[in-house]
Amino acid sequence: MKSVKVAEIVESAASELQLDVLAGRAGFSRTVNVTRIQKPGLALTGYVDFVQEHRVQILGSTELTYLERLSDSAKQAACDGFCAVHVAMIICTKGMSVAPALINACERTGTPLLSTPQTTDVFISRVEGWLEDRLAPQTTMHGVLVEVYGLGVLMLGKSGIGKSELALDLVQRGHPLVADDVVTIRRRGVETLYGQGSGLTKHLLEIRGLGILNVKDLFGVSAVREKKRIDLISELVEWRADEEYDRLGVDERFFTILDVEVPLITIPVRPGRNMGVIVEAAARNQLLKSMGRHSALDLQERLARELARGHVKSDVE
Repeated sequence: MKSVKVAEIVESAASELQLDVLAGRAGFSRTVNVTRIQKPGLALTGYVDFVQEHRVQILGSTELTYLERLSDSAKQAACDGFCAVHVAMIICTKGMSVAPALINACERTGTPLLSTPQTTDVFISRVEGWLEDRLAPQTTMHGVLVEVYGLGVLMLGKSGIGKSELALDLVQRGHPLVADDVVTIRRRGVETLYGQGSGLTKHLLEIRGLGILNVKDLFGVSAVREKKRIDLISELVEWRADEEYDRLGVDERFFTILDVEVPLITIPVRPGRNMGVIVEAAARNQLLKSMGRHSALDLQERLARELARGHVKSDVE
């Protein structure tokens, strides 16, 4: 199971989440492995049976106000009992004052205690989004990812078949580049994949004969995207005269990445074919399919109706 250390959360997300460390730096090696946060609630009353160690614990106005109303001895007992669970980290929201008893208990037990001025609902949304990015299942693939008419099109194919050259053509046509060569793919939720480039090759294209091109510098900031949902996979293959290729597109095919099925098309590559136009048409066609319009199925249904009426000769079947 993937996990992220508290230290990484503090270092990487401190500015975005507006985190301020109050106590427990000794516990920065503790890990979070669940994207959803937990509001401990009854844990401050002594009922800690359902407090989960590897989740971010959030104390909002309800919990902090409750603590303030306790006697000094009850307050210390509540904080000691909560920290004894060895939770990954505790974050207090709304910039509220934190009871010294909680600060002392966290310092003694090495429990990271942080504060943020953000409201509880806003903070939960942001921290869960950040954790989803870090903890999501991921893989890397050799290919090129381009946004075409709003769709993320991942182009696959063996080395040298022309993926990068096709990406350059698409960029010149106004379609932003997301990643070339190495595409890092993360799964968000159950059936959504996002792709992005690696840090070293971000915004770069390798074109044989030209070398490395910086797309952002050549075409401007609008020619690149940091990440994009993957909606369609285009597999580029060498044209073979003895190979039978799909000419109607009735049967839907899919490519599985991280247990998510993505629509797949196979495009034969041969001299004289305008690959940029073909990929643009494929993206437009996929948009139509997502809206319930399937050209091949429409033709099939019309043909079936005409055959039933006897208007079409049977030798066209």
